[in-house]
Amino acid sequence: MRNLRTALLTVLATGLAATALAQVPAAAAPAPAPAQPKFLSAGQLPASHTPWTAGPVRKGVPTEGSVCTTGIAPAAGTRHRDFRTELDTNARQTITVAPTTAKAKALAAELRSALETCLDRLKEQDPGLEGEAFHQGRINVEEGAHVYSIDTSYPEVGSTDIGLYSVGRDGRTVTVVEWGQMGELDGAPLEGFKKTTRTAVAKLH
Repeated sequence: MRNLRTALLTVLATGLAATALAQVPAAAAPAPAPAQPKFLSAGQLPASHTPWTAGPVRKGVPTEGSVCTTGIAPAAGTRHRDFRTELDTNARQTITVAPTTAKAKALAAELRSALETCLDRLKEQDPGLEGEAFHQGRINVEEGAHVYSIDTSYPEVGSTDIGLYSVGRDGRTVTVVEWGQMGELDGAPLEGFKKTTRTAVAKLH
């Protein structure tokens, strides 16, 4: 009888332990990291006489160039990618993921303001510079994108340069696309750049 009682107690204890283990919730699997915003590929840049070459995606803000928007985007949450052709045409895309949608909206507004005042600031720094700047319109994609052109020249040396710029936002993510080459606005692929801007914002997420 004692052996039977001991066996029953053992079975009962084992069953209770199994039940208790079954009631303990399994540890939740870690949430997957959010997908990084996607960059433009070389084939999505405006058409050029020679093929575009895409550089690697780099963390942080660019160390040089981007004269109109330098110092605005934070290094944290920012990545960039440079593009070039064999005919001195270059481009760049910068992407910043802000902590909140409100901060992303504020960043986009600050970047737009920097582009709108860029030519005036450049003229203050270099009185010999001449040029024209235009807002080339809004593109209806995600939270919207705005396109700008800045045409500059140095009459004394006869050089002219044209730059196309855009700022777009999708939620917490802001992107800036820059394109530049020697020449004037009449020779710039404005419609192609607008298409590139639409693609850049649409493929962020």
